[in-house]
Amino acid sequence: MDEPFLRVQSRLTDRDHVLLGWLADHGVLTTDQINHALYGSLDFAQRRLRKLCQVGLLGRFRPFRAEGGTYPYHYLLGQLGVEIVAAHRGEDLPRKDQARRRRWHLTNRANLPHLLGVNGFFTDLAGYARTHPEASLDRWWPAARYQRSGGFAESGDPVQVLVYTPRVRPDGHGIWTEHSTSLPFFVEYDTGTEPLPVLVDKIAGYQDLARVTGRVPPLLFWLHSTAREHHLHTRLAEADVWYPIATAARDSAAQRAATPADDIWWLHRRPGARLRLAGLARTLSDTEQDQAA
Repeated sequence: MDEPFLRVQSRLTDRDHVLLGWLADHGVLTTDQINHALYGSLDFAQRRLRKLCQVGLLGRFRPFRAEGGTYPYHYLLGQLGVEIVAAHRGEDLPRKDQARRRRWHLTNRANLPHLLGVNGFFTDLAGYARTHPEASLDRWWPAARYQRSGGFAESGDPVQVLVYTPRVRPDGHGIWTEHSTSLPFFVEYDTGTEPLPVLVDKIAGYQDLARVTGRVPPLLFWLHSTAREHHLHTRLAEADVWYPIATAARDSAAQRAATPADDIWWLHRRPGARLRLAGLARTLSDTEQDQAA
């Protein structure tokens, strides 16, 4: 390894390594997302991000707004950042043009708002955990993981899971813990553009996955609006799905300044008040016990 690589690597903090790993896995994060998830001080976050850009660990760009002006800075890995992540993970060092090609792809992708929306869901959870010691985001896996056979496999799974070719590609998978209660989940980020039957049809893939893996983590629909949420529950009732589904609407959450960790989740077929994200785990466990009895 050359001297600049070693010099930069020796000056990285644990928080820097978390950020570089996130960008390697999830592509692009905005200034606000990074600050909320990892710092809590915008001035400090901006100074650190500028430094990481200056040494070649990160790149950044500012998309233009249709109505004029630009969005805040969006950050992705630079070539040195790609190399640092590979070394940290014990992977082969990438080709010199790999980061450039990936930057071009990410800055030109038509669905960048969708990617940022998914990433915002998880950085909101990470930001909540940063200020609440009783909470933690224990896993954040990207959609790209599920493009390959065995992407849903976990340690100790039988061979049929290892070779399983997924019929479904969630926008993300996580494990959220609060007050010692953990909830594995899949999330589908809804922009409001897909017809509701398309959302309902996706559930068949998750039901098939559950039959193969024996695991049934709830599927979270992070929806565009409250009106769309109500219409989706009507469709779900008509389809009579058995897979656990919970929904929340971003417009309603924004009015309350609520995060995905808060009591905004409507568990399908469960009457009563909305639940916290961790509360879904307790409610689903109680439901399984009632059914067993």
